Amino acid sequence: MRTTLDILWKDLLIEWTARSRTVALMSFAYTILLLFAFAIGPDAAALKQHAGAYLWLGLLLTSTLLLERSMRIEVEAGAMSKLLLVPVSSGGLFYGKALANTIQLLIVGGFSVPLVFIVCDATMVEHGGWLALTLALGSAGLAAPGTLYAAMTARLSGSQLLLPLMLFPLVVPVIVAAVKATSLVMLGDPMGQIGSWLVLLACFNAVYWSLCGVLFGRVVEV
Repeated sequence: MRTTLDILWKDLLIEWTARSRTVALMSFAYTILLLFAFAIGPDAAALKQHAGAYLWLGLLLTSTLLLERSMRIEVEAGAMSKLLLVPVSSGGLFYGKALANTIQLLIVGGFSVPLVFIVCDATMVEHGGWLALTLALGSAGLAAPGTLYAAMTARLSGSQLLLPLMLFPLVVPVIVAAVKATSLVMLGDPMGQIGSWLVLLACFNAVYWSLCGVLFGRVVEV
């Protein structure tokens, strides 16, 4: 636990001292959302219907930049090799970095939601707590396998291309569940399906966070 908290604090402190990178990520997410809106055109009904999908596609594309950068910093500075020499658990390293990535994705998602409401003319029919919980679970579902694959590709040339190729097929269930839950929050949930989609997201998170924590040590030691 101490290792996890130390790594989490270190990563958040790095991002705080280089806030321009977080601003750049949010600008990238905003650009993606605006491109989706321009592609659909002046069809207000279609924009509103698919607002949840645009939000999560923007987060998915943004996550690849965030995850690749977070691990590249460790590799380029030689920090990962030094951390492996310290008698700490590799699981602690993974959970610290994955939690830091989750928090950063939550920040980007939190700033993207208002733009989705403005551009797509979306409304929040259900309680806002459902949307917050969906953002938290969805961000965690992207961060866990993303952190593992970012560590796997960090030392390879063309890591920015390899990471999305490996990550996107694995997180399709997370994106589908998150989009469904977000759309129900925005459009209404007369049949009470939001809870089921969130349970599915929680199950994916339990599998991903457990399995990736076990495999992380083997990946970084290669």
